[in-house]
Amino acid sequence: MSPLFAALSAVAPSPTPFPDYTGDPNLITPGVIGFIAIFLVALVTVFLLIDMNRRIRRTRYREEVREKLAEEDAAAQAQAEADARRAGRKKPPTIP
Repeated sequence: MSPLFAALSAVAPSPTPFPDYTGDPNLITPGVIGFIAIFLVALVTVFLLIDMNRRIRRTRYREEVREKLAEEDAAAQAQAEADARRAGRKKPPTIP
C-alpha cells in the first residue's frame, strides 16, 4: 500500500450506514401528487405526439400537391409546345 493511499484513507471518514427502515416497504409511494405529476407528463407527451403526427402528415400532403401541380404544369407546357408545332409557330405561349 502506498503511503499516500494510507494517509488519505486515515483522513477520510468512513461512511455511516443508513438506518434500517422498520415500517412496511409497500407503503412508501409517491402518493397522489406523484401520480398527478406523472399523469400530466404522459398527457402532454400524448398531445405532443398527436401534434407532431399532424404536422408531418400536413407537410407530406403539401409536398404531394406540389409534385402534382408540377406534373400538371409540365404536361400543360408539353401540350402547348405540341400545339405550337402543329400550328406552325416557332415559340409556344408560356403558361403562368
